[in-house]
Amino acid sequence: EVQLGESGGGLVQPGGSLRLSCAASGYTDSNYYMGWFRRAPGKEREGVAAIYLGDESTYYDDSVKGRFTISRDNVKNTLYLQMNSLKPEDTAMYYCVADLGIVRWWKSYEYNYWGQGTQVTVSP
Repeated sequence: EVQLGESGGGLVQPGGSLRLSCAASGYTDSNYYMGWFRRAPGKEREGVAAIYLGDESTYYDDSVKGRFTISRDNVKNTLYLQMNSLKPEDTAMYYCVADLGIVRWWKSYEYNYWGQGTQVTVSP
């Protein structure tokens, strides 16, 4: 059983930065994908970024390319999302996800393991 716990959310001004962390417990071998989703008020969950642990390939939604970076520390078993140049439209609850055999990384139904979420608010 994989358990995920996010931290690092908060309130930041437009143009600012935050780094989200996701501590993973349980077994996550190199066949796993891990990633980040977000849900803004009144909107559907959307995939933000993902990483395949086997070769560390990374994937990003177009809305965050060039601003967000996903990475993983294998020693600490922790996933990160570095978010720069934040915009008000990035305001959302951010969730860490993980699972095996992912085909469409941006689809929420692909993942069985979810964290509780951490709130990111971008506002002046």
